[in-house]
Amino acid sequence: MSDHGPKLQLYNTLTRAKAPFEPLDAGHVRMYVCGPTVYDFAHIGNARPVIVFDVLFRLLNYLADRNAWGAKKTKVTYVRNITDVDDKINARALRDYPDLPLNDAIAKVTQKTADQFHADVKALGCLLPTHEPRATDNIDQMQEMIAALLAKGHAYEAEGEVLFDTASMADYGQLSNRKLEEQQAGARVEVDAHKRNAGDFVLWKASNENEPGWDSPWGRGRPGWHIECSAMSNRYLWDAVKDKLSDGAKSAVHQFDIHGGGLDLIFPHHENEIAQSRCAHGSAAMAQVWMHNGFLQVEGEKMSKSLGNFITINELLEKWPGELVRYQMLMTSYRQPIDWTEHNCNIASLALVKFSRLLRSSEKGDWQPQSDFLDPDFLGALCDDLNTPAAIAVLHKICDDFTKSSSADLIQQNRLDALHNGLEILGFTDPAGFETQLIEFKRQGLDISKDEIGELIAARAEARAAKNWAEGDRIRDELAKMGIQLKDAKNPDTGEIETTWEVKR
Repeated sequence: MSDHGPKLQLYNTLTRAKAPFEPLDAGHVRMYVCGPTVYDFAHIGNARPVIVFDVLFRLLNYLADRNAWGAKKTKVTYVRNITDVDDKINARALRDYPDLPLNDAIAKVTQKTADQFHADVKALGCLLPTHEPRATDNIDQMQEMIAALLAKGHAYEAEGEVLFDTASMADYGQLSNRKLEEQQAGARVEVDAHKRNAGDFVLWKASNENEPGWDSPWGRGRPGWHIECSAMSNRYLWDAVKDKLSDGAKSAVHQFDIHGGGLDLIFPHHENEIAQSRCAHGSAAMAQVWMHNGFLQVEGEKMSKSLGNFITINELLEKWPGELVRYQMLMTSYRQPIDWTEHNCNIASLALVKFSRLLRSSEKGDWQPQSDFLDPDFLGALCDDLNTPAAIAVLHKICDDFTKSSSADLIQQNRLDALHNGLEILGFTDPAGFETQLIEFKRQGLDISKDEIGELIAARAEARAAKNWAEGDRIRDELAKMGIQLKDAKNPDTGEIETTWEVKR
């Protein structure tokens, strides 16, 4: 930020320390985040990095627009890839479309899964990245990088494969802090006799006639997992912008600012990305800052299909609005583990309704914020390594101060602006309308149990019997907001009033 605002500080997994963030080029912040492998619908654990780095993308844009790094106008480029070549995809294609040629089956699986991913993350309020490259559109770039690694002695051919020689890199293992002799083989690669070292990993592997493949100098085959992100990040965050970078940024050849992803990607994926990229280009680093979000569990347990608590984003969005899912994800610091619970969903709902009611009750006609003002404490919290829980606490304080205060209209307007703008930075694009959206969402599907409905109907009957009409009406209206419509009718045999209910679509 300028001298009058907080400086953005980020925790770097590589250095294991938090430090002020300065982009390589003051005029262009560049960020890469690992995206989905499109063989199955994304689960709620996959939603966390998408939301976390969406908030960072929004914050970087906010700071860039305010000359945070001294440039008149700083551009922010955010790349998130799609992995659409993978053995898991092949297996899913054979399972789901056994009667189709494999390439056709793979195309169906990847298109269906990618479309669902895009629909899911849109419902979570996430912006589109600047670029979203697919692995299969970058095979040439991968082959070029593999050829460079071979030419420089960092890779070797063995039994139809090209492998990275981990022993050729003196400081391999810095990100995960693992010594080379302790390394195990990377994901998707078995320990084979043809490897020089157990930790060597595949850059290019042979494809048989029943597997997808591309022609290459090493025979028909397909890329290993890690080479994909190295090639795509280099193409979209270096090659595509190198002519527009400052001289200082150009001196940091083939480097960019931020690389993000889940904690589970530190090893082997990100470790191997670093090895490939640095050795292929002779650069001192790949990304300056490495950011990793913590794991997610469900109701205190690790998410697992065997435990029956494996939940896709799509399934979750059938039960809860996307804004509520997003809020719960931001209630915990991104580097800490998060426990997804029904209880926290209710907390999130109450908070968003609180914010929504204050903004809506303060509207005059087509009310809009009068400025781009952010509370300094809110911005300071976000700039302190994306401390979203502290930022949310500031928004609650703004609400409380507004309701308790009899300050001048200008001060109150500033508070409303700060609340609205803060929620927008966190990714809630229509904060005043949340309660209306929640009511409409509940009308479209039942998120209250039949027993709970029965208990409320019984309580209403007791209130009406006691001639407490106001309480009876309150319960009826509460159920109506949830999408439950009551119908009172006389029993033709007993003459007593009986109440039935239905979901109002």
